[in-house]
Order: sequence, then C-alpha cells, then structure tokens
Amino acid sequence: MMIFKLERFIFTALLGLVLNITAQAQSTTRELAEADTLNTIESLVSFATKHLHIPYRSGGTSKRGFDCSGFVRYCYNKLDITLPHSSSAQANHGEKIELEQARPGDLIFFKGQSSKSSRIGHVGIITEVTPSYVRFIHSAFKGGIRYDLLSASYYQKRFVAIRRMIQ
Repeated sequence: MMIFKLERFIFTALLGLVLNITAQAQSTTRELAEADTLNTIESLVSFATKHLHIPYRSGGTSKRGFDCSGFVRYCYNKLDITLPHSSSAQANHGEKIELEQARPGDLIFFKGQSSKSSRIGHVGIITEVTPSYVRFIHSAFKGGIRYDLLSASYYQKRFVAIRRMIQ
C-alpha cells in the first residue's frame, strides 16, 4: 500500500512538472511570436520613415516619387507582403480593425478628394497610436511622403477604415 502511494505521488509530481514545462514552452513561443511581430512592425515603420519628403508622383512606385498606394505597396513589399497598387483594392486585404484597436503598421483608409464620396481613394500606414491621436505616414499630393494626424479635420471627415496586414 505504501509503495502504491509513493508511485502515485511520483506520477502526480512528474505529470505536474511536464505540464508546467509545456505551459512555459507555449508561453515562450507566444512571447517570441509577439516579439517578432513587434520587430516586423518596427522595421516597417522605420523603413517607411526613411522615405519622408520623397515627392508625390501619380502612379509612382519608386524613390523617384510615390502615390499613396504605391508607397504602401513598396513598404509592405519589403516584408514580402504583396499588395495591389490601388488603395481601394488594398482595403480588401487584411483584417478590419476598430479604431480603438489600431496599432502601428496598420493601414488607414480614406475617401478620395470628396468627403461626400463613399469610395476609398487614399491610404497610409499608421506609425503611432496614443490615447489622444493616431499618426500616419503617407504620400500626399501636396508634400509627398509626410506624417499627418487622423484628428486633422481633412482626414477626420474622410476616414473610412483600418485594416491589419501583420498579425
């Protein structure tokens, strides 16, 4: 009887140890995946920032000049993520995200020149999110690659959606 209790105790202790090691390994794997995602996002935002002040160019897809979707496509291509060269087509990719869950690396979509239109006509990459503002980088007709804030009335009136391409 004593041997049976001892065997049962050892078995329970070993099972607990195995389960604990498995849980730690899963936790470490999850932490590494989150770190990789952060590194990927930081890399994307850093790469995009290196292109500040490059001029706007209709249909542009290179350092000689970018349009908005060409710039986003160029930046994501660096991460081996292929996107179409159209802001409205890019809006069909990734996962739709609520504004409150936005994070750097997400794409932010806007109506085109007319705030009354329902069509997407502009896109940028979110670079910073705080409780008081959302900052994004994009290629604007006036100014080329630059930062803007969602809280600016021009963009606030035209805001449509946020999509996440990097999980």
